[in-house]
Amino acid sequence: MAVLREAARAHRYLAELKGRAVAIPNQGILIDTLSLQEARASSEIENIVTTQDEMFQATLFPDSPDGGPAKEVALYRDALKRGHDRLIAQQGLLTNNTIVEMFQVLKRTRGEFRTTPGTALRNDASGDLVYVPPQDHGAIIAYMTALERFVNDEAASDLDPLIKMALIHHQFESIHPFPDGNGRIGRILNVLYLTKVGLLEIPILYLSRYINAHKSDYYRLLQTVRDTGQWEAWLLYMLRAVAATSRQTLALVEGVGALMADYKQRLRADHPRLYSQDLLNNLFRHPYTRIEFLQNELGVVRQTAARHLDTLANAGLLEKHSQGRNNYYVNRPLVTLLLSVSERPA
Repeated sequence: MAVLREAARAHRYLAELKGRAVAIPNQGILIDTLSLQEARASSEIENIVTTQDEMFQATLFPDSPDGGPAKEVALYRDALKRGHDRLIAQQGLLTNNTIVEMFQVLKRTRGEFRTTPGTALRNDASGDLVYVPPQDHGAIIAYMTALERFVNDEAASDLDPLIKMALIHHQFESIHPFPDGNGRIGRILNVLYLTKVGLLEIPILYLSRYINAHKSDYYRLLQTVRDTGQWEAWLLYMLRAVAATSRQTLALVEGVGALMADYKQRLRADHPRLYSQDLLNNLFRHPYTRIEFLQNELGVVRQTAARHLDTLANAGLLEKHSQGRNNYYVNRPLVTLLLSVSERPA
């Protein structure tokens, strides 16, 4: 009964998030801005810590040699987008090939599932052995093939999809198919699965933040299921994570919508010759933007793009900054919103 109650609550908040998200005129805005917030939180679980500024700088200047942890965060965002693109291209199938592609993007490698033994999970603090996942390459392939079938065969069970998501996540983390990056890929699978089954239109659930705030419970409950076969506490944890992060992500979506409406009104009133929906979309798709982004997305020459951005900076709608020979422009109210929500207790 406890699981049923939490599942109903999680579904209610998730449905509200799905309904509100479609009000944003360009869904790419939410995918780009919220996937970076998810990327940052998910990476922090693996002790890859970066600031908002460093994270957005890495998206502005992806070829910079000094990306560090921020570049790792950007790669998570890229892996999530690759998975979503493949999910659409494959008409809702979430395959092992897609999982491998996401791993390759995340780790900048051509590697696939583990082929050599020796992987073991240890306690970060004590170094004690916690869990030894399957070691044989053939066994890993067999387990991942069975998991792929379970993920995609919706007719094979009458499980609530949120329960099924929790089972998929646990199974993936227990198979631990890659040499590294399993936690981040597993968390991407959560939101892709919810998109696959139609509980979300786009992968925007900010789930890793809850896991990061309750990290010790996350790892403890993962291992408890392996040790005892008792699932209820794990299922309750994941359902509460969905409910909590649906509410937090809803606050972000509503905040973004309100800011967009304000900017739209101000642009139309004060800069009618400048205003276009494409320009507005750019300012919210890229909290940190640059001349090249405007050129590409608005189809204008460099001089026009620079003039637009300087006009908006002079009007106080953007902040202008310089890095070396490059200028970039910050939508400060949007960045402040993202930061304020990300710092609220999960």
